[in-house]
Amino acid sequence: MKGTLAQVRTYERSVQLLMVNQFTINLGFYMLMPYLAAHLSGSLGLAGWVVGLVLGVRNFSQQGMFLVGGTLADRFGYKPLIVAGCVLRTLGFATLGLVDSLAALIAASAATGLAGALFNPAVRAYLAADAGERRVEAFALFNVFYQAGILLGPLIGMVLTGVDFRVTCLVSAGIFALLSIVQIRALPTRRADDSTAKENDRDGVLAQWRGILANRPFLLFSGAMIGSYVLTFQVYLALPLEVRRVGGDGQFGTAAVAGLFAVSGLSTILGQTRVTAWCKARYEPGQALTRGLAAMGLAFVPLLLSTALPVPDSGMGLWLLATVPPTLAALLLAVGTMIAYPFEMDTIVRLCGDRLVATHYGLYNTICGIGITLGNLLTGAALDAARQAGMPALPWISLCALGLACAAALYALHRTGRLATPAPQPQPAIA
Repeated sequence: MKGTLAQVRTYERSVQLLMVNQFTINLGFYMLMPYLAAHLSGSLGLAGWVVGLVLGVRNFSQQGMFLVGGTLADRFGYKPLIVAGCVLRTLGFATLGLVDSLAALIAASAATGLAGALFNPAVRAYLAADAGERRVEAFALFNVFYQAGILLGPLIGMVLTGVDFRVTCLVSAGIFALLSIVQIRALPTRRADDSTAKENDRDGVLAQWRGILANRPFLLFSGAMIGSYVLTFQVYLALPLEVRRVGGDGQFGTAAVAGLFAVSGLSTILGQTRVTAWCKARYEPGQALTRGLAAMGLAFVPLLLSTALPVPDSGMGLWLLATVPPTLAALLLAVGTMIAYPFEMDTIVRLCGDRLVATHYGLYNTICGIGITLGNLLTGAALDAARQAGMPALPWISLCALGLACAAALYALHRTGRLATPAPQPQPAIA
C-alpha cells in the first residue's frame, strides 16, 4: 500500500484529490445502500414491491441520466457537476433517514441516483484529462481507491446501522456534505479542451449526440464490454445465491458471502497496480482487454466443475464446496477486472478522439447499465431454470460462454484496428 500511495503522489494535485474523492464517495454510498432495503421493509414496514420501486427508481435515475450528466460536464465544466452531484447526494441521503412517506422516499432515491449520473462521467473525464499520457496507470490507482471504499463502507455502515439506520443516513450525508465543501475549496476548475468548448458553442446537444451515435467503433466497443459488467455483477447476484444454495442461509452463509466481497476488494487493492504494470509492458490495449474478458469468463469454471460433485449433508466437505468454488470465481473475476479496467477507461478516451469525453463516458455507462439489467434478468432466469430442471451447471455454462464471446468480440475489434485512436477530423473554421 505504501507503494500505491507513493505512486499517487507523483500525479498532479487534482488527480490525487479525485482519487480520494472517489474513495470517499464509495465509502459514503456503501455505508448506506446495502442496508436500505432492510430499513424500508423492516423499520418502515413497506411491502416488497414498494421496496423494489424505491430501489429501482434510484437505479433508473442514475443509468438513464448518465448521458445528460456527461453532456452537462462537457458543456459547463467538470468541477460544477462533481460538486452538484455531491450536494444532491447529501440531500438525498439525509432525506432517506428523516422521512417515511412514499413520495418523499421516491424523491430522495431519485436524487441519489441523479447525483451519481452528474459526478461519475465528470470525475472520469477530469481524471483522464489531467493524467494525460499516464491515463492507464491513473485509472489503475483510481480502481484501488474505488474498491477500498466499497470494502470499508459496508463495515462502517454495519456498525452505525446497529445503532440506528437514521444515524447511518446522517453520517453518510455528512460525508458528502464535507466532500462538497472540500471540492469547492480545493478542486481546481477544469473544462474540456478548447476544441470541445468551441464544438459546444457551435453544435447543439442533439447534434453532438448524433455524432457520438455515428461513432461505430465506440458503439461496438461499448456493446462488447457489456459482458464484463454482467459478469462482475455476479459477485452480488449468482455467487451469493450459490453459497446459500449449497451452504444454507444461516450464519455460515452470511460469513461466506462477506468473504466473497472481501476477496474481491482486497485482491484489487493489493494487486491492481502490479497487474496493470505487467500488462502494459507486454500487451497492446486490445490484447489486455481480450485477456481480461477471457479471465472473467473462465472465472466460472470452478463453479461449473463443482456441479459434478455430490453435495455432502454436513461437515467440512459441505463447507469447502460452499466456499471454495465461489471464492475462486470471485478472485478470478477480480483479476479479470484488474486486467481490463484501466485499458477500458483509456480506450474510451482514444475512441472519442479526446473530444466530448464526459459525454462518451455518460453514454458508455448508460449502455452498460442497460446491459447489466438485462443480463441480471437472464442470469436470474437461468438460475431458476437450473433449479427446476435439476441442471446446476446451466448458469455457469452461460456465464462462461458470455465472457468468451465478449473476449472474441474484443479480439476482432483489436485485429481490425477499430480500437486504435481515430484519425483527427477536420473542424470547420470558427467565424
